[in-house]
Amino acid sequence: MRQTEPLFSRIKKCRICESFLPLGPNPVFIADPAAKILIVGQAPGTKVHASGIPWDDQSGKELRRWLGVDPVDFYNPKLFAIVPMGFCYPGKGKGGDLPPRPECAPIWHQPLLAEMPQIRLTLLIGSYSQAYYLGKSKKQNLTETVTSFEEYLPTYFPLVHPSPRNKIWQNKNPWFESAVVPVLREKVQTILLK
Repeated sequence: MRQTEPLFSRIKKCRICESFLPLGPNPVFIADPAAKILIVGQAPGTKVHASGIPWDDQSGKELRRWLGVDPVDFYNPKLFAIVPMGFCYPGKGKGGDLPPRPECAPIWHQPLLAEMPQIRLTLLIGSYSQAYYLGKSKKQNLTETVTSFEEYLPTYFPLVHPSPRNKIWQNKNPWFESAVVPVLREKVQTILLK
């Protein structure tokens, strides 16, 4: 862990996009060289900004249910690394939170990934992480990308965001709960048990 402490400290002290952040900078992430599964989400909401704990909200409860893990395992940095596309709360837009700040991922993701060689699966939650990591191999929209999740295994597992706002999407796409979530749980449990 010692070799990564300077990098983690630099991220925690990052002020690159400070002038755009309505609540100020508060980079929220979890990383450890022993982590087995990487979760790449969007950006913290106001609750996570206040607590400093990633996925410390209803979305996090739903994500943990999908994964079949309890909070103890979820927040164990030797099991899960949590690295959002934008490390700080980006502010409010017309239809919800603004997109993740574009500065974070290009600056910080590669150095973090280089420090976590044990990652065996990366969960890409939402369209921003899928666009960044899948590039031209992502489909026309998020639904098609998530439907085609098997094409991206064993490296990536694209998922819809588990936000309560996406319940409408989930209700329109019952195949997600019946066909995708069981495979996700199986993959996660297989990795965590090794």
